[in-house]
Amino acid sequence: MAKYTDDHHSPLLKCSHSSDEESADLTHRTGTIWTAIAHIITGVMGAGVLSLGWSLAQLGWLSGPPAIVVFAVVTGVSTSILSDCYRSPHSEYGPDRNASFLQAVSYYLGEKNQMICAVLLNESLYGNTIAYTIATATSMRAILKSNCYHEQGHGANCKYPDSIYMLLFGLVQIFMSQIPNFHNMAWLSAVAAIMSFAYSFIGLGLGFAKVIVNGEIMGSIGGVPAASATEKVWLVFQGLGDIAFAYPYSIILLEIQDTLKSPPSETKTMKKASRSAIIITTLFYLCCGSFGYAAFGNNTPGNLLTGFGFYEPFWLVDLANACVILHLVGGYQVFSQPVFALVETWFSERYPDNHFVNGFYQLKIPSLTTFQLNPFRLCFRTLYVVSTTVIAMLFPYFNEVLGVLGALNFWPLVVYFPVEMYFVQRKISPWSPKWVTLKTFSFGCFLVSAVGFIGSLEGLVSAKLS
Repeated sequence: MAKYTDDHHSPLLKCSHSSDEESADLTHRTGTIWTAIAHIITGVMGAGVLSLGWSLAQLGWLSGPPAIVVFAVVTGVSTSILSDCYRSPHSEYGPDRNASFLQAVSYYLGEKNQMICAVLLNESLYGNTIAYTIATATSMRAILKSNCYHEQGHGANCKYPDSIYMLLFGLVQIFMSQIPNFHNMAWLSAVAAIMSFAYSFIGLGLGFAKVIVNGEIMGSIGGVPAASATEKVWLVFQGLGDIAFAYPYSIILLEIQDTLKSPPSETKTMKKASRSAIIITTLFYLCCGSFGYAAFGNNTPGNLLTGFGFYEPFWLVDLANACVILHLVGGYQVFSQPVFALVETWFSERYPDNHFVNGFYQLKIPSLTTFQLNPFRLCFRTLYVVSTTVIAMLFPYFNEVLGVLGALNFWPLVVYFPVEMYFVQRKISPWSPKWVTLKTFSFGCFLVSAVGFIGSLEGLVSAKLS
């Protein structure tokens, strides 16, 4: 029996600036450098690691590994200057805190830049859910194909459509999306993190084993040959876009920093944690990408676990893809919940007396528990999941989608906004040596991001028209 209540449980995405005194009452900060490292690695490690072998195949041994290192350095510089923007006016002892990326942009750069950043940020979150829908369906199909090849031989015609599995994943997410907010999904995030490490290590192990079996390191200095110089340029640009997707975590850095205890200052702890996490992640990425490329050379699949460079042991391939699926079920919610919170908060404040927006119904399920259903939440989140599923079905191209998303968001969210906030926080004068250095750094990253976006977009359009 459904019962109506006026309880307001819509999740909130606070964008107000807070002082030490105010925030002390709201948050109990107990985090350490180890928890920060764990949060960073969990946030960075994802499905993008499985495409790094393909990225190196496009760039070759000469440019591929250095490209991963360069993106690591850029991420390191970006996170270092962004961590200085957590406290103000002093970067380590200032009384005011910015507990999120949007808070910091609003405080240092004003509301206009905050609105632009919010659009890019939510587009990035929305795009990740599309990529996760594609990756999940691909892994579901890969499990069926793996079993088919094992039973009927590697030459069997084992083909399965993507659409049905995307619809299945979307149906699961319609139910999962009714989880109210982050506070109710700690268990889901923990499972997702464990699954992420599991399939990444399996992919690394399979690549290493394949190199041992081959008895040689495959690949070439220049990477996969192309029919023309233009096509090769597009592939190189797309490979850069895929690497860009695998790295940045700037949009969650200040949230992680806001969990740290002090002393020592949160800024010092965050910088040490970032350096350590980036080094660990980079070594892992270099191993995964390099062993993937070394194992298959020019035939490196776009996704190491679903491209069927590995057929046996089939049960291990199945296990890895099952881990991918479980990880992405939780990962979808991690990227969706901030969007849900933003939209629901806006409507809740805009229409405070509207029962459709703010009213809740208690739904009692016999022998189980009582669920609180909000009509607006139910409708909006269902439409959100439907929209990501439909777009994924229209563009089911894993590498191309990752490249577009990575390149589109890399420069503005990882470089431009942190650099501009740093100028204001440190009161850096225009045309001073540090100003010129950071502007040059920002412009260089813009060029890389632009070419990566163009190459990935060309690949996406070509894949759709082929």
